[in-house]
Amino acid sequence: MTDANVASFEEFIQGWMVRQRNYLEELLSAQQQRQELDDSDRMSLLNRVLCHYGQYYEEKSKIAQQNILLVFSPPWLSSLEKSFLWVAGFKPGMAFHVVNRVLEDLSQDQKQRLSQINQETKMKERELNDELAKVHESMAAPPLVDMIRSHGRVCLSRSFMAEEGTVPMTFKETLENLVTNADALRTETALRVVQVLKPAQVLNFFVAVAELQIKIRSLGLDKDAQSGNQG
Repeated sequence: MTDANVASFEEFIQGWMVRQRNYLEELLSAQQQRQELDDSDRMSLLNRVLCHYGQYYEEKSKIAQQNILLVFSPPWLSSLEKSFLWVAGFKPGMAFHVVNRVLEDLSQDQKQRLSQINQETKMKERELNDELAKVHESMAAPPLVDMIRSHGRVCLSRSFMAEEGTVPMTFKETLENLVTNADALRTETALRVVQVLKPAQVLNFFVAVAELQIKIRSLGLDKDAQSGNQG
């Protein structure tokens, strides 16, 4: 992984976040026009938002294949954003926290269905946690997070992944599978939640998710900038 590859992905993230803010404006506008908005127009917007998230996972998958350690400590995220990482991304169960916070009009049937999905998601999260723990236990070197910290930028951009024997291929493949499965669970959980909700509720859900992500990123970048200036 070269610095040019990292810079290219960082540029993608910047553009993706610009589009994220644009979509948030569209979603907020759709909220205000709820009565006047045609169902087909609403669904078109929601589908475009889903494709927007899908684009992120496609690009992330590409860079993970080039350097799997990179996605465990991504330089394109702020320190605050990194604190939310779980297997190289947000924890799938966060979707239910958002739903419970912003949707007060759930029917009893919806609550039961979401509860069932939540329990199944937690079970799969535990399975992935166990798999990651086994990876740590099987390594003679320090745990993955310590490894990333100790090697710093070297493991991200130069010879760390290229040095023969530094990261065994089976270890690399195991981590790649973990991230792939974690991303699949994130996507699956979000889609299953959306399928339970009504279109207007999905709209509110997407607004809350976008607002939360943008807020965390903004706060994180500001905090890192302040820390850098103080340093």
